[in-house]
Amino acid sequence: MTTATIAEMDAKHDWFRDLDAEHRSWITLVAGAGINGFVSWFADAEPDSPAPSEVFGSAPRELARRISLHQTVELVRTTIDVVETQIDEVMPRADRAILHTAIVAYSREVAFAAAEIYARAAELRGTWDARLEASVVDAVLRGETDDAVLSRASTLGWTSTQGVVVVVGGAPDPAAPNTVAAELEAIRDQAAIAGLDMLGAVQSDRMIVVLGGSALQQTEWTLGVVGRFADSFADGPVVVGPPVDHLIETGVSAREALSGYRAVAGWPEAPRPVSVHDLLPERALNGDGHARRALARELYDPLRDAGGGLLETLVVFLDQGSSVEAAARTLFVHANTVRYRLRRVHEVTGYSPTHPREAYALRLSLTLGRLLSRRVRAEETSTE
Repeated sequence: MTTATIAEMDAKHDWFRDLDAEHRSWITLVAGAGINGFVSWFADAEPDSPAPSEVFGSAPRELARRISLHQTVELVRTTIDVVETQIDEVMPRADRAILHTAIVAYSREVAFAAAEIYARAAELRGTWDARLEASVVDAVLRGETDDAVLSRASTLGWTSTQGVVVVVGGAPDPAAPNTVAAELEAIRDQAAIAGLDMLGAVQSDRMIVVLGGSALQQTEWTLGVVGRFADSFADGPVVVGPPVDHLIETGVSAREALSGYRAVAGWPEAPRPVSVHDLLPERALNGDGHARRALARELYDPLRDAGGGLLETLVVFLDQGSSVEAAARTLFVHANTVRYRLRRVHEVTGYSPTHPREAYALRLSLTLGRLLSRRVRAEETSTE
Protein backbone atom coordinates (compact mmCIF):
# COMPACT_ATOMS: atom_id res chain seq x y z
CA MET A 1 0.00 0.00 0.00
CA THR A 2 2.91 2.37 0.59
CA THR A 3 4.10 1.86 -2.99
CA ALA A 4 0.58 2.44 -4.28
CA THR A 5 0.30 5.63 -2.18
CA ILE A 6 3.56 7.07 -3.54
CA ALA A 7 2.48 6.22 -7.10
CA GLU A 8 -0.84 7.99 -6.54
CA MET A 9 0.96 11.05 -5.07
CA ASP A 10 3.20 11.16 -8.13
CA ALA A 11 0.21 10.99 -10.45
CA LYS A 12 -1.94 13.59 -8.66
CA HIS A 13 0.37 16.29 -7.28
CA ASP A 14 2.83 18.41 -9.24
CA TRP A 15 4.60 19.60 -6.08
CA PHE A 16 5.42 15.97 -5.19
CA ARG A 17 6.97 15.34 -8.59
CA ASP A 18 9.14 18.44 -8.16
CA LEU A 19 10.70 17.18 -4.92
CA ASP A 20 14.21 15.79 -4.88
CA ALA A 21 14.89 12.14 -3.97
CA GLU A 22 15.65 12.91 -0.32
CA HIS A 23 12.36 14.70 0.35
CA ARG A 24 10.40 12.05 -1.55
CA SER A 25 12.00 9.43 0.68
CA TRP A 26 10.85 11.34 3.78
CA ILE A 27 7.26 11.32 2.51
CA THR A 28 7.58 7.61 1.77
CA LEU A 29 8.62 7.08 5.41
CA VAL A 30 5.62 9.07 6.66
CA ALA A 31 3.15 7.24 4.43
CA GLY A 32 4.60 3.85 5.38
CA ALA A 33 4.57 4.70 9.08
CA GLY A 34 0.94 5.79 8.85
CA ILE A 35 -0.18 2.62 7.09
CA ASN A 36 1.81 0.33 9.41
CA GLY A 37 0.53 2.22 12.43
CA PHE A 38 -3.07 1.71 11.33
CA VAL A 39 -2.51 -2.02 10.70
CA SER A 40 -0.87 -2.47 14.11
CA TRP A 41 -3.59 -0.52 15.90
CA PHE A 42 -6.43 -2.35 14.17
CA ALA A 43 -4.78 -5.76 14.77
CA ASP A 44 -4.51 -5.12 18.52
CA ALA A 45 -7.00 -7.30 20.37
CA GLU A 46 -7.76 -4.50 22.87
CA PRO A 47 -6.81 -1.26 21.10
CA ASP A 48 -6.81 2.06 22.89
CA SER A 49 -7.62 5.32 21.13
CA PRO A 50 -5.41 5.80 18.07
CA ALA A 51 -2.12 7.52 18.92
CA PRO A 52 -0.34 8.19 15.62
CA SER A 53 2.38 10.43 17.12
CA GLU A 54 5.08 8.21 15.60
CA VAL A 55 3.77 8.72 12.06
CA PHE A 56 5.58 12.03 11.63
CA GLY A 57 8.36 11.13 14.02
CA SER A 58 9.80 8.83 11.36
CA ALA A 59 10.81 11.81 9.20
CA PRO A 60 13.37 14.53 9.97
CA ARG A 61 12.17 17.77 11.58
CA GLU A 62 13.09 19.65 8.39
CA LEU A 63 10.10 18.04 6.67
CA ALA A 64 7.75 20.61 8.25
CA ARG A 65 9.87 23.40 6.73
CA ARG A 66 9.98 21.86 3.27
CA ILE A 67 6.42 20.52 3.06
CA SER A 68 3.57 22.93 3.71
CA LEU A 69 0.53 22.11 5.85
CA HIS A 70 -1.62 22.07 2.72
CA GLN A 71 0.70 19.55 1.10
CA THR A 72 0.67 17.42 4.25
CA VAL A 73 -3.15 17.37 4.14
CA GLU A 74 -2.95 16.19 0.52
CA LEU A 75 -0.53 13.46 1.60
CA VAL A 76 -2.88 12.24 4.34
CA ARG A 77 -5.94 12.42 2.06
CA THR A 78 -4.20 10.52 -0.75
CA THR A 79 -2.96 7.84 1.66
CA ILE A 80 -6.48 7.36 3.05
CA ASP A 81 -7.95 7.13 -0.47
CA VAL A 82 -5.42 4.43 -1.41
CA VAL A 83 -6.06 2.44 1.79
CA GLU A 84 -9.84 2.62 1.32
CA THR A 85 -9.46 1.51 -2.28
CA GLN A 86 -7.31 -1.45 -1.17
CA ILE A 87 -9.87 -2.33 1.49
CA ASP A 88 -12.65 -2.49 -1.13
CA GLU A 89 -10.49 -4.58 -3.46
CA VAL A 90 -8.89 -7.18 -1.19
CA MET A 91 -11.02 -7.46 1.96
CA PRO A 92 -14.19 -9.54 2.31
CA ARG A 93 -17.40 -7.54 1.89
CA ALA A 94 -18.50 -8.24 5.45
CA ASP A 95 -15.30 -6.66 6.87
CA ARG A 96 -15.25 -3.52 4.73
CA ALA A 97 -17.66 -1.39 6.75
CA ILE A 98 -15.81 -1.83 10.03
CA LEU A 99 -12.46 -1.17 8.32
CA HIS A 100 -13.78 2.03 6.75
CA THR A 101 -15.01 3.21 10.15
CA ALA A 102 -11.62 2.39 11.68
CA ILE A 103 -9.66 4.26 9.01
CA VAL A 104 -11.84 7.34 9.55
CA ALA A 105 -11.09 7.28 13.31
CA TYR A 106 -7.38 6.72 12.72
CA SER A 107 -7.06 9.39 10.00
CA ARG A 108 -8.78 11.89 12.31
CA GLU A 109 -5.98 11.44 14.85
CA VAL A 110 -3.34 11.68 12.11
CA ALA A 111 -4.83 14.99 11.01
CA PHE A 112 -4.72 16.34 14.57
CA ALA A 113 -1.10 15.19 14.91
CA ALA A 114 -0.15 17.02 11.69
CA ALA A 115 -1.92 20.18 12.85
CA GLU A 116 -0.08 20.04 16.17
CA ILE A 117 3.30 19.72 14.47
CA TYR A 118 2.71 22.72 12.21
CA ALA A 119 1.21 24.79 15.03
CA ARG A 120 4.26 24.14 17.18
CA ALA A 121 6.57 25.01 14.29
CA ALA A 122 4.65 28.26 13.69
CA GLU A 123 4.93 29.19 17.37
CA LEU A 124 8.67 28.58 17.32
CA ARG A 125 9.08 30.65 14.15
CA GLY A 126 6.95 33.41 15.65
CA THR A 127 9.03 33.49 18.81
CA TRP A 128 12.26 33.50 16.82
CA ASP A 129 10.96 36.25 14.51
CA ALA A 130 9.91 38.38 17.50
CA ARG A 131 13.37 38.07 19.05
CA LEU A 132 15.06 38.85 15.75
CA GLU A 133 12.77 41.84 15.21
CA ALA A 134 13.51 43.13 18.72
CA SER A 135 17.25 42.86 18.06
CA VAL A 136 16.92 44.85 14.82
CA VAL A 137 14.89 47.59 16.55
CA ASP A 138 17.42 47.70 19.38
CA ALA A 139 20.26 48.14 16.88
CA VAL A 140 18.31 50.95 15.20
CA LEU A 141 17.86 52.77 18.50
CA ARG A 142 21.55 52.46 19.32
CA GLY A 143 22.56 53.71 15.88
CA GLU A 144 24.34 50.46 15.04
CA THR A 145 22.56 49.57 11.80
CA ASP A 146 25.23 47.75 9.82
CA ASP A 147 25.07 45.17 7.03
CA ALA A 148 24.31 42.38 9.52
CA VAL A 149 21.28 44.28 10.81
CA LEU A 150 20.15 44.97 7.24
CA SER A 151 20.34 41.24 6.55
CA ARG A 152 18.22 40.44 9.61
CA ALA A 153 15.68 43.07 8.59
CA SER A 154 15.52 41.54 5.12
CA THR A 155 14.84 38.15 6.70
CA LEU A 156 11.85 39.73 8.44
CA GLY A 157 10.48 40.99 5.13
CA TRP A 158 11.94 44.51 5.04
CA THR A 159 12.22 45.68 1.42
CA SER A 160 12.20 49.50 1.58
CA THR A 161 15.25 51.19 0.10
CA GLN A 162 14.20 54.81 0.63
CA GLY A 163 12.21 56.56 3.32
CA VAL A 164 12.35 55.39 6.96
CA VAL A 165 10.65 56.87 10.03
CA VAL A 166 10.77 55.91 13.72
CA VAL A 167 7.63 56.26 15.89
CA VAL A 168 7.77 56.20 19.69
CA GLY A 169 4.87 55.86 22.11
CA GLY A 170 3.90 54.16 25.35
CA ALA A 171 3.71 50.36 25.43
CA PRO A 172 0.10 49.17 25.87
CA ASP A 173 1.00 46.87 28.78
CA PRO A 174 4.54 45.49 29.11
CA ALA A 175 3.29 42.85 31.58
CA ALA A 176 0.90 41.35 29.01
CA PRO A 177 2.96 40.09 26.06
CA ASN A 178 -0.11 38.75 24.24
CA THR A 179 -1.67 42.21 24.27
CA VAL A 180 1.57 43.77 23.04
CA ALA A 181 1.87 41.20 20.25
CA ALA A 182 -1.74 41.83 19.19
CA GLU A 183 -1.19 45.59 19.05
CA LEU A 184 2.00 45.20 17.03
CA GLU A 185 0.12 42.99 14.57
CA ALA A 186 -2.62 45.62 14.33
CA ILE A 187 0.03 48.22 13.49
CA ARG A 188 1.59 45.84 10.97
CA ASP A 189 -1.79 45.44 9.26
CA GLN A 190 -2.27 49.20 8.97
CA ALA A 191 1.26 49.61 7.65
CA ALA A 192 0.63 46.94 5.02
CA ILE A 193 -2.58 48.70 3.95
CA ALA A 194 -0.54 51.90 3.50
CA GLY A 195 2.09 49.99 1.50
CA LEU A 196 4.78 50.33 4.17
CA ASP A 197 7.29 47.97 5.73
CA MET A 198 7.14 47.76 9.53
CA LEU A 199 9.31 46.59 12.38
CA GLY A 200 8.24 46.94 16.00
CA ALA A 201 9.25 46.03 19.54
CA VAL A 202 8.68 47.02 23.14
CA GLN A 203 11.52 48.40 25.23
CA SER A 204 10.65 48.95 28.87
CA ASP A 205 7.55 51.17 28.88
CA ARG A 206 8.00 52.33 25.27
CA MET A 207 6.82 50.79 22.04
CA ILE A 208 9.06 51.49 19.05
CA VAL A 209 7.78 51.23 15.49
CA VAL A 210 9.99 51.58 12.41
CA LEU A 211 8.19 52.30 9.13
CA GLY A 212 9.69 52.09 5.65
CA GLY A 213 8.46 53.48 2.33
CA SER A 214 9.21 56.31 -0.09
CA ALA A 215 5.96 58.13 0.75
CA LEU A 216 7.22 58.73 4.29
CA GLN A 217 9.19 61.72 3.01
CA GLN A 218 5.86 63.58 3.19
CA THR A 219 5.41 64.49 6.85
CA GLU A 220 1.68 65.23 6.72
CA TRP A 221 0.96 61.93 4.99
CA THR A 222 3.10 60.09 7.55
CA LEU A 223 1.23 61.68 10.46
CA GLY A 224 -2.04 60.59 8.85
CA VAL A 225 -0.89 56.98 8.59
CA VAL A 226 0.44 56.91 12.16
CA GLY A 227 -2.85 58.42 13.32
CA ARG A 228 -4.64 55.30 12.08
CA PHE A 229 -2.83 53.08 14.57
CA ALA A 230 -2.06 55.59 17.34
CA ASP A 231 -4.62 53.86 19.58
CA SER A 232 -2.42 50.74 19.58
CA PHE A 233 -0.02 52.65 21.84
CA ALA A 234 -0.77 53.34 25.48
CA ASP A 235 -2.48 56.57 26.44
CA GLY A 236 -0.14 59.52 26.09
CA PRO A 237 1.98 61.08 23.36
CA VAL A 238 2.99 59.39 20.13
CA VAL A 239 6.05 61.02 18.56
CA VAL A 240 7.07 60.66 14.91
CA GLY A 241 10.74 61.09 14.03
CA PRO A 242 12.01 62.79 10.87
CA PRO A 243 12.30 60.77 7.66
CA VAL A 244 15.71 59.45 6.63
CA ASP A 245 16.72 57.92 3.34
CA HIS A 246 17.68 54.40 4.35
CA LEU A 247 17.41 51.90 7.20
CA ILE A 248 21.13 52.23 7.83
CA GLU A 249 20.53 55.90 8.74
CA THR A 250 17.56 55.20 11.02
CA GLY A 251 19.55 56.03 14.14
CA VAL A 252 19.08 59.73 13.31
CA SER A 253 15.29 59.41 13.24
CA ALA A 254 15.34 57.27 16.38
CA ARG A 255 17.46 59.75 18.32
CA GLU A 256 15.17 62.65 17.49
CA ALA A 257 12.01 60.62 18.14
CA LEU A 258 13.27 59.62 21.59
CA SER A 259 14.31 63.20 22.31
CA GLY A 260 10.84 64.38 21.36
CA TYR A 261 9.20 61.67 23.47
CA ARG A 262 11.19 62.81 26.52
CA ALA A 263 10.37 66.48 25.91
CA VAL A 264 6.72 66.27 24.84
CA ALA A 265 5.58 66.56 28.45
CA GLY A 266 6.39 70.26 28.10
CA TRP A 267 3.52 70.58 25.60
CA PRO A 268 0.51 68.77 27.11
CA GLU A 269 -1.72 70.02 24.30
CA ALA A 270 0.44 68.46 21.57
CA PRO A 271 -1.50 66.62 18.85
CA ARG A 272 -1.39 62.82 18.78
CA PRO A 273 0.68 61.90 16.85
CA VAL A 274 3.10 64.82 16.82
CA SER A 275 6.15 65.43 14.66
CA VAL A 276 9.52 65.99 16.33
CA HIS A 277 9.85 69.14 14.23
CA ASP A 278 6.85 70.60 16.05
CA LEU A 279 8.59 69.81 19.35
CA LEU A 280 11.76 71.79 18.63
CA PRO A 281 11.13 74.34 21.44
CA GLU A 282 10.51 71.66 24.09
CA ARG A 283 13.45 69.60 22.90
CA ALA A 284 15.75 72.63 23.00
CA LEU A 285 14.66 73.51 26.53
CA ASN A 286 15.10 69.88 27.56
CA GLY A 287 18.78 69.96 26.62
CA ASP A 288 18.75 68.62 23.06
CA GLY A 289 21.69 70.33 21.36
CA HIS A 290 20.51 69.27 17.91
CA ALA A 291 17.17 71.02 18.49
CA ARG A 292 18.89 74.18 19.72
CA ARG A 293 21.09 74.29 16.64
CA ALA A 294 18.11 73.58 14.39
CA LEU A 295 16.16 76.52 15.79
CA ALA A 296 19.15 78.80 15.41
CA ARG A 297 20.27 77.64 11.97
CA GLU A 298 16.86 77.10 10.37
CA LEU A 299 15.05 80.14 11.78
CA TYR A 300 17.43 82.77 13.15
CA ASP A 301 20.20 82.56 10.56
CA PRO A 302 17.88 82.79 7.49
CA LEU A 303 16.18 85.86 8.99
CA ARG A 304 19.49 87.51 9.76
CA ASP A 305 20.80 86.80 6.27
CA ALA A 306 17.58 87.86 4.52
CA GLY A 307 17.95 91.50 5.53
CA GLY A 308 15.15 93.90 4.74
CA GLY A 309 14.51 94.58 8.38
CA LEU A 310 12.90 91.16 8.92
CA LEU A 311 14.84 90.28 12.05
CA GLU A 312 14.37 93.71 13.63
CA THR A 313 10.66 93.72 12.79
CA LEU A 314 10.14 90.27 14.31
CA VAL A 315 11.90 91.27 17.53
CA VAL A 316 9.88 94.46 17.89
CA PHE A 317 6.61 92.74 16.97
CA LEU A 318 7.10 90.08 19.64
CA ASP A 319 8.29 92.65 22.21
CA GLN A 320 5.15 94.71 21.57
CA GLY A 321 2.82 91.85 22.44
CA SER A 322 2.29 90.83 18.81
CA SER A 323 0.65 94.18 18.01
CA VAL A 324 1.15 95.32 14.43
CA GLU A 325 0.24 98.93 15.22
CA ALA A 326 2.56 99.13 18.25
CA ALA A 327 5.40 97.61 16.22
CA ALA A 328 4.81 100.13 13.41
CA ARG A 329 4.99 103.06 15.83
CA THR A 330 8.21 101.74 17.36
CA LEU A 331 9.82 101.20 13.97
CA PHE A 332 8.46 104.48 12.50
CA VAL A 333 6.98 102.62 9.54
CA HIS A 334 3.48 102.06 8.21
CA ALA A 335 1.46 99.15 9.65
CA ASN A 336 1.23 97.58 6.19
CA THR A 337 5.03 97.52 6.07
CA VAL A 338 5.05 95.52 9.30
CA ARG A 339 2.43 93.13 7.89
CA TYR A 340 4.48 92.67 4.73
CA ARG A 341 7.64 91.93 6.72
CA LEU A 342 5.78 89.45 8.93
CA ARG A 343 4.60 87.63 5.80
CA ARG A 344 8.21 87.55 4.61
CA VAL A 345 9.26 86.07 7.97
CA HIS A 346 6.72 83.31 7.37
CA GLU A 347 8.04 82.72 3.86
CA VAL A 348 11.67 82.58 4.98
CA THR A 349 11.24 80.40 8.08
CA GLY A 350 7.99 78.53 7.55
CA TYR A 351 6.78 79.90 10.91
CA SER A 352 4.12 82.59 11.21
CA PRO A 353 4.76 85.28 13.89
CA THR A 354 0.99 85.76 14.25
CA HIS A 355 0.42 82.13 15.27
CA PRO A 356 0.94 81.77 19.06
CA ARG A 357 2.68 78.39 18.93
CA GLU A 358 4.93 79.34 16.01
CA ALA A 359 5.67 82.74 17.55
CA TYR A 360 6.88 80.85 20.63
CA ALA A 361 9.34 78.90 18.48
CA LEU A 362 10.49 82.07 16.74
CA ARG A 363 11.04 83.82 20.06
CA LEU A 364 13.17 80.93 21.29
CA SER A 365 15.11 80.83 18.03
CA LEU A 366 16.05 84.52 18.49
CA THR A 367 17.62 83.80 21.87
CA LEU A 368 19.39 80.63 20.73
CA GLY A 369 20.59 82.23 17.51
CA ARG A 370 22.17 85.13 19.36
CA LEU A 371 23.83 82.83 21.89
CA LEU A 372 25.25 80.52 19.24
CA SER A 373 26.42 83.45 17.10
CA ARG A 374 28.21 84.89 20.12
CA ARG A 375 29.84 81.54 20.85
CA VAL A 376 31.03 81.21 17.25
CA ARG A 377 32.51 84.70 17.32
CA ALA A 378 34.27 83.93 20.62
CA GLU A 379 35.76 80.73 19.20
CA GLU A 380 36.93 82.53 16.07
CA THR A 381 38.58 85.22 18.20
CA SER A 382 40.35 82.67 20.38
CA THR A 383 41.85 80.92 17.36
CA GLU A 384 43.26 84.10 15.82
